[in-house]
Amino acid sequence: MKVKNKLRLGFGFLFIVVLFFGAVSLFYINQIANSAKVILKDNYESLNYSREMRTVLDEEELPLNPASAKYFNKQLVLEEHNITEPGEAKMASNLRGAFTALQNTTDAATLKQTEKNIREYLRDIEVVNMRAIVIKNEKAHKNVEDAVVFLGLAGAFTFLVLFSFSVNFPGIISNPLNALLDGIREISQKNYGQRIHFDKSDEFAEVANAFNDMASKLNEWENSNLSKIMSEKSRIETIIEQMHDAIIGVNEKNEILFINTAAKAILNLGEDKLTGKLVGEVSKNNDLFKSIINGEKADRAFKIFAEGKDSYFQLETREILVPNLTPSEGPLNIAKKSVGIVYILRNITEFKERDEAKSNFIATISHELKTPISAIKMSAGLLADTRVGALNSEQNQLVKHISGDAERLLKITYELLDLSQVETGNIQLNFVPTKPEKIIDYAIKAIKFEADQKGITIEQTVAPGISDVNADVEKTAWVMINFLSNALRYSPLKSKIAVDVSKKGNMIEFSVKDLGKGIDDQYKSRLFDRYFQVPTDGQNKSGSGLGLAISKEFIAAQGGEIGVESEVGVGSRFYFTLPAATEKPQTNA
Repeated sequence: MKVKNKLRLGFGFLFIVVLFFGAVSLFYINQIANSAKVILKDNYESLNYSREMRTVLDEEELPLNPASAKYFNKQLVLEEHNITEPGEAKMASNLRGAFTALQNTTDAATLKQTEKNIREYLRDIEVVNMRAIVIKNEKAHKNVEDAVVFLGLAGAFTFLVLFSFSVNFPGIISNPLNALLDGIREISQKNYGQRIHFDKSDEFAEVANAFNDMASKLNEWENSNLSKIMSEKSRIETIIEQMHDAIIGVNEKNEILFINTAAKAILNLGEDKLTGKLVGEVSKNNDLFKSIINGEKADRAFKIFAEGKDSYFQLETREILVPNLTPSEGPLNIAKKSVGIVYILRNITEFKERDEAKSNFIATISHELKTPISAIKMSAGLLADTRVGALNSEQNQLVKHISGDAERLLKITYELLDLSQVETGNIQLNFVPTKPEKIIDYAIKAIKFEADQKGITIEQTVAPGISDVNADVEKTAWVMINFLSNALRYSPLKSKIAVDVSKKGNMIEFSVKDLGKGIDDQYKSRLFDRYFQVPTDGQNKSGSGLGLAISKEFIAAQGGEIGVESEVGVGSRFYFTLPAATEKPQTNA
């Protein structure tokens, strides 16, 4: 039988049991309600009519006035129509006769006797109804007791049936599922010989057959692919061995998985078989190998004497991640786990040599360009001098353009010279304790004329009691001039620029804040890169894109930090920090 049909039969049986118990409960509840209804409707109403008639006799004098007689007659009529007990009809008839006699006599003695008779008849009616109430109440109690007993038996039977069903029926579903789960766990442990067999022909049997087919196919795949995996392993090892870069593989147990010939030669590890050895054992007698494994050479180029010359290498590391196939009692874990690290020593000697050649070329060409550019600038200045001769307006305009272009070329030339110093590590720094005001005044004087032309006010704020800084005055002022020049370039006319100096822990912070259009977040991380310039909506770019890059190197060389804060539409704030004079600067010059 199919599992679907089993479920239908099981739940259908539960429905019938619940329906049976509910029907029996409703039958007995209805019977009890009817018994109570009879008591309330019949006997209680008769007692109520009798009480009302007795009240009339108690409260009114005889003979009764017409209103009282009418009310008494009304209650008597209701009683005559509510005869429910044996003998009650005769009692009602006697009461009717006595009431008629009461209305037709005026004699005091007769009235008194008739009233007495009426009261006796009322008492008889009350007694018979009270007795009936007691009897019916006992009967109702018995019905309730019978109902409780029967419902208890029915409930116990229903409970036993449902309990038996709840204990046995889930096994029809859970047992095959548990068998399937055990089989899947065995497969996860690569036990491809696991098989599942069910006697019944249902959906679980079909799943078991599919599982057995899968296990059989996996077993075939495991056997057929083992040789292929070994072949691929040999091919990969051959490729690693033939690579010019030094490659070292270490597993999670700190054992060497592989190391190619290039790595052995560069690290001077000899021709011994190193695969399977512990890293700590190999690094005992090889400090270079130890520093590479410990990551001390990461993120920077380093020099090694190899192949008869000084060579430069860059260390790269790659974590080996594989699917986590570890068996577990919990849910299947498909996350990846680390099983080791691959260390790659890339030979960047050629690139280093090219970079040095480029730096030397820039230094040479910049140095050679200074003299002719200065001569052009001086010649343009002489042409503009009226003592040499008057020029017409077109000639004056040409001379101005020549002077501006010469000034721009000269500035780029000096920036290229500074850049070549930075790249070759030949930055010459002259540290002296200097007042921050001196650096700011020097920079502001350099750009004062340009600021006045644009009507821009420069506000200078120095925190009270600020200490001196350990700095190279010339290069630090150059950075401040670069900040102020950029601020002037992007500030609107007749705005203001704020120059602040404040103390930040053991450092002194210099900042320049403008009210320009600001810098988009996507460009902030590249502002201090060489040759990068923020796009200016199609406007002509000025400068070489080297100013901020050189500024960063100058500040870093003095043991400080440089940064920017900016919001589009609000403005930008460029800042750098330098050690206070009491702090010893940490330089990398």
